Amino acid sequence: MELGFDNEKYLRTQSERILERIAQFGGKLYLEFGGKLFDDYHASRVLPGFRPDSKVKMLLELKDEVEIVIVINASDIEKNKLRGDLGITYDLDVLRLIDAFRSIGLYVGSVVISQYSAQPAADAFQKRMESLGVKVYRHYPIAGYPSNVPLIVSDEGYGKNEYIETSRSLVVVTAPGPGSGKMATCLSQLYHEYKRGVKAGYAKFETFPIWNLPLKHPVNLAYEAATADLNDVNMIDPFHLEAYGVTTVNYNRDVEVFPVLRSIFEKLAGVSPYKSPTDMGVNMVGSCITDDGVVCAAARQEIIRRYYSVLCEQRQGLADADMVYKVELLMNQAGVSTSDRPVIAPALKKAEETGMPAASIQLADGRIVTGKTSALLGASAAVLLNALKALGGIQHDIHLISPIIIEPIQNLKTKHLGNHNPRLHTDEILVALSICAATNPTAELAMRQLQKLRGCEAHSTVILSHVDGDTFRKLGLNLTCEPQYQTKKLYHK
Repeated sequence: MELGFDNEKYLRTQSERILERIAQFGGKLYLEFGGKLFDDYHASRVLPGFRPDSKVKMLLELKDEVEIVIVINASDIEKNKLRGDLGITYDLDVLRLIDAFRSIGLYVGSVVISQYSAQPAADAFQKRMESLGVKVYRHYPIAGYPSNVPLIVSDEGYGKNEYIETSRSLVVVTAPGPGSGKMATCLSQLYHEYKRGVKAGYAKFETFPIWNLPLKHPVNLAYEAATADLNDVNMIDPFHLEAYGVTTVNYNRDVEVFPVLRSIFEKLAGVSPYKSPTDMGVNMVGSCITDDGVVCAAARQEIIRRYYSVLCEQRQGLADADMVYKVELLMNQAGVSTSDRPVIAPALKKAEETGMPAASIQLADGRIVTGKTSALLGASAAVLLNALKALGGIQHDIHLISPIIIEPIQNLKTKHLGNHNPRLHTDEILVALSICAATNPTAELAMRQLQKLRGCEAHSTVILSHVDGDTFRKLGLNLTCEPQYQTKKLYHK
């Protein structure tokens, strides 16, 4: 894979910028972390060379001073919102994040439920967290937010929110995904801290949009596509332009809420340290891009992937037509279409030839392999085996797994486990392959190729089952699907 981003430079310069901001505020700093701390796969896809765990590596340098607060929106709990890259709900991701932070020695102080209005699912989530020994706080909706500044900055606004007890000087506020209420949590804490006579500051670590790239740069367009469900819009920061005469990029929610932040500082500290939303940020990503052409190409591919994702969500009843129209517009602005994703056409051609679902994988060297549906295997399992053969230089007509082994597994599925579909899923085929690898050198060679699939592109002519989609994600494949199911059933697993 061609690299377009210097990750080592990013770690160095980003750490320096955060330390500078901590020094700017004496006593306590609330640092809002946008995006994903551990698994920022979106950033690694649009910025080839960016490592998904880069942000958390920086925090480990300051771990004795760091306290983590995780925010989750009550409505996301209520509707079982999923993290598309991991396939788990936001409430389960909170548990995963807590475990992940603790495993590397970072202290998680509490969880905040934002936009709480007595949702039953939110109440159940709070009980579950408290039974596990995790402190939970509630923050409430504020009428007229973010325009009604006098109400927001009052005891009836932020003052109604529960004060989060923290014990360390650097409080990192993060969340399972966007729209969780991280900034509002930070601002609410500033209000409470100043009422208690504690000096505190706020800064924002938001990877996207990248403030020093053009408004319509493909990377910034890809961010809009990734947050189509939030109705985020990238825009020129009018406050920064007025204050400094310099054009920078921000997004609508930060621009809208900036007067609130400025008013809080002015009311509590007498003066605001920031003249614009851009001033709030500490993002150094744009300064670490080494090849704009590589980055632009990667971002355009991400926009196409996001388009297929929202099409499938619409087919599943999880997205509306407006989201589809928005991503279509972003594709037009980026100058791309579905024909620019090379892995799609071979899968569609194979499906047309066989009259059955098909799949394809584009390997790192550009080769594309396909898989078809058969009596033994689903298309996704077939293409996975074919990709491993191609990577290992194994002849296509060689059986990696003997039908003698596959048939008893099918018998187990249909006669004893109650499955109607006898074809093997991707996880089942990998288990069978690993068993064969114990005695078959060719199968063992194929197993060694699995790590080479990470970062490769894949496309299916039907929406894959949850287990197949999850397997592809775990292998690191960038999967897209046509927005249709193999059957006309209403219920799909």
